[in-house]
Amino acid sequence: MTLHWWHVGIGYALVLGGFGALALGTALRHRAARRLLARLEPRGTNRPAAARPGTESLA
Repeated sequence: MTLHWWHVGIGYALVLGGFGALALGTALRHRAARRLLARLEPRGTNRPAAARPGTESLA
């Protein structure tokens, strides 16, 4: 394997690693935002139906 192909292979590895890191960071931020929005939801749509006011007659 020539030096040129070593550089090409390393370049591809760096690009794939960089995009993988970006995807992982995005997934972690999305998960954190979903938890924050669930905690801040004033209507409580993320709670079970039995815990929501006004839904007792549905059971």
